[in-house]
Amino acid sequence: MNKKVVILGAGESGVGCAILAKKLGYDVFVSDKGMIKEKYAQQLRDLGVEFESNQHTESLVLNADVIIKSPGISPTVDIIKKANENQIPIVSEIEFAAPHTKAKHIAITGTNGKTTTTLLCYHILQKAGLNVGLGGNIGKSYAAQVANDDFDYYVLELSSFQLDDTYSFKADVAILTNISPDHLDRYNNNFQDYIDSKFRITQNQTSEDYFIFCADDEVVLENLKKHSINAHQFPFSYQLELENGAFIKDEQLQIKNQQNPNQQINMFIQDFAIKGIHNTYNSMAAALAGSALNINKEIIRESLMDFENIEHRLEFVSSIRGVDYINDSKATNVNSAWYALECMDKPVVWIVGGVDKGNDYSSIIPLVMEKVKVIICLGLDNSKIHSAFGSHVDLMINTSSAEEAVQVAKTFSKPGDAVLLSPACASFDLFENFEDRGQQFKKAVRNL
Repeated sequence: MNKKVVILGAGESGVGCAILAKKLGYDVFVSDKGMIKEKYAQQLRDLGVEFESNQHTESLVLNADVIIKSPGISPTVDIIKKANENQIPIVSEIEFAAPHTKAKHIAITGTNGKTTTTLLCYHILQKAGLNVGLGGNIGKSYAAQVANDDFDYYVLELSSFQLDDTYSFKADVAILTNISPDHLDRYNNNFQDYIDSKFRITQNQTSEDYFIFCADDEVVLENLKKHSINAHQFPFSYQLELENGAFIKDEQLQIKNQQNPNQQINMFIQDFAIKGIHNTYNSMAAALAGSALNINKEIIRESLMDFENIEHRLEFVSSIRGVDYINDSKATNVNSAWYALECMDKPVVWIVGGVDKGNDYSSIIPLVMEKVKVIICLGLDNSKIHSAFGSHVDLMINTSSAEEAVQVAKTFSKPGDAVLLSPACASFDLFENFEDRGQQFKKAVRNL
């Protein structure tokens, strides 16, 4: 009898798992609590995979030998609790697919910067002519690529939710960009649980592997002692001069690789394609990954100089009547918004708000006092934002659509200002996702 695989969630990840599971000869069933998008439903039909939408039928789900769970499904939902009671193994797409490829894995996690760092790593490997796939929390399904492609390397962006359901997966190169409080609603408001989830990226690594991390992040440094790290440690720092790793000295990036002294790299940070302290950190992390893989140092240098940043991350939209409009919709937590404000060198009209994830805004107050002239709230419940910043800015205005927020921003901005959408919150109260929020913002700006 074929092994029964049940996949919970029929998005990019779930359908990719169905493709791989079907190819491996498993008996596959897909179940989604919500409505399945037609493009994914058609893919499942074409595969001959049975599926259901708008429900989880217990008798069908709990008949599984293994469950592959979408990272968005909380471990506290009833169907997951019952699967655990029935001792059915629950794994992520990454855990399921990894044993079926001999490729090397460069895996990136962190509270902030992981998407940019992932794309930078991918850019470096592509520029080096390597046969590389991009997946995880970004791009096409990793499982589908394992099924259909024959890549020698995968660059994977991994969220804490994806890492939670990995057990045997091993990163050849693991990057931890930073850790600050985020998604605490998912982790019982226990920061340590979230930290431990991030450190799962180091599990199963050996002395042949690399662990790249930020030596300026106190949370990361404190927790290095709590976790058994077998990999070669390769830190990066803006503040310290390191004997091994990446650091900034005299406005230059310097990389020293004790494992491979020929990999020493020097370049001015003004030559980086992406600017700001946070992007310098991202560039250092990606450069170390390239060094760990013994990629030609000139290719690494060129890659840092010609990389194009992603949509919705400090994306310049337009300058209208002397006012710059910047789309940072991907900033879904306080730390991301802090980075965005830190980059601003003009008076800011700040569009902020959405679904609060247990945010603590205290760390951002000094930057708001220094740089923000008007706050425009974009969310259904703005009370926490008013409470945090009401006494620190002259004007706060509530709005309930991207179009309204942009119109209000136009009214209260003047030449030389910047209108910054950097919400510090999730988007699900008013938008489908952060991409939808960013697209609606850009459309509203273009209609001014």
